Amino acid sequence: MIILLHPRTGKPKNRRFPLAILSIAAVLEGHDGKAGEDYAIVDGNLDPNPGNTLDQLASGRNVELLAVSVMPGPQMVSAVELCRAFRKRYPGVPIVWGGYFPSLYTDAALNAGYVDYCVRGQGEETFPELLEALRGFRALKNVRGLSFTDAFGLHVHNAMRPLRSPNDFPWLPYHRLPVEKYLLPTFLGHRTAVHQASIGCPYRCQFCGVVPIFDGRQKTETPQRTAAVLTHLRQQYGIDAVQFYDNNFFLNESHAREQAELIAPLGLRWWAEGRIDAFLRYSDATLRAMRESGATMIFFGAESGSDKVLANMNKQITSAQTLELAARIRQFGIIPEFSFVVGDPANPEEDTRATIDFVRRIKRLNPAAEIIVQHYIPVPNPNGMYGSVEDQIRFPSTPDEWATDRWLNFTIRQDPQLPWLPRAVQRRIDNFELVINSRWPTIQDVHLPKWGRWMLQSLSGWRYALGFYGFPVELEWAQRFVALRKPRWESL
Repeated sequence: MIILLHPRTGKPKNRRFPLAILSIAAVLEGHDGKAGEDYAIVDGNLDPNPGNTLDQLASGRNVELLAVSVMPGPQMVSAVELCRAFRKRYPGVPIVWGGYFPSLYTDAALNAGYVDYCVRGQGEETFPELLEALRGFRALKNVRGLSFTDAFGLHVHNAMRPLRSPNDFPWLPYHRLPVEKYLLPTFLGHRTAVHQASIGCPYRCQFCGVVPIFDGRQKTETPQRTAAVLTHLRQQYGIDAVQFYDNNFFLNESHAREQAELIAPLGLRWWAEGRIDAFLRYSDATLRAMRESGATMIFFGAESGSDKVLANMNKQITSAQTLELAARIRQFGIIPEFSFVVGDPANPEEDTRATIDFVRRIKRLNPAAEIIVQHYIPVPNPNGMYGSVEDQIRFPSTPDEWATDRWLNFTIRQDPQLPWLPRAVQRRIDNFELVINSRWPTIQDVHLPKWGRWMLQSLSGWRYALGFYGFPVELEWAQRFVALRKPRWESL
């Protein structure tokens, strides 16, 4: 048996299809008359005690491999606990990690005594080849995309494999999941599914963790396949909305237009991520087609209001383009969600001031625009980290260190403790984020009661109007009060 483990990532109410694990499950299924593998899926977002479930599966069975999907942050913390306990109880079962964490921090992952192998990048081909190697039919050194520790204790990193399109792999085996438990209410609909129609991204923004993994490459499934998958989910499971998890959902205008026309008959509301410069090149007819197909909100990485900072990030857009898009997209009824990475290491105070002023300009042009403000935290980058901070930060050398409060807070940007970011500037960023999110509570929080929304808007209105963000203690209190006053099921 092969166990596919998806450690817990967040609250159960935010549970979605475990796409990474399902992608591996898809190649383990039987296809074209060939028998499939014996495998089981354990999802920590659904299972309240995944450790017990792992024990039940492994006890008395011949488990060949425990395969774990690991994202940096809370999922990595969960993975450490589960894998450490599993290794202690079943020391003979090899453990492989795949996903963003082992792809970004491969050596750190291999330094754990409970991680035997790491799959870097796309795993649909690497994983079956690893199984062949474990069964004696292939040499480990010939498995592209694989890292492991050799007999001398040295880390071996095989060459990466070429990126392949989702078209080249089977559909995800949704039938292996209790699908009903994943179709939960969101601002988009009552039964929201998730789908990933592409892998990678063709851009090379220096602050982005996608770049070192996919190296400016992207492969996209055809609009016909995307529409066919969503049609199946609509007809079989009654979905009424979908979130696309692509790093860059819109490949080009013709692709976006065809995709919109194919999914329009399904009547789905959807969210996806796109590029500001790409959207500005789209015709009005294409944007109308997207809106008619259900486009409700689109995430855009605006990142900064400074053209100098944008150039240093290798973002390849200008602040004027962001303002132009904010105004233009309004007429089509699509809500833009602009993300900002604040805290340029060269001058964090000036960057913070400029970004706050720029966000206020966006809100004047398009009050419905949603704003995400986050501290810049560096990730490894083959072309050098944004801000040239290599000599100012040392990443942890083991998953256990990454799992400590100090580095978990770094990963989730809650309190990153960056040497170039003064505490006063960090507080200003956090306070501004609190004020603007209270003045315009996101429509994505379907659990926020109307009275809570009204209270936050009322308390924050004067602060935003005067540009006074310091010491927002009443907003901190109000946010906690609203959370406490929610019905219990909404807080789970």
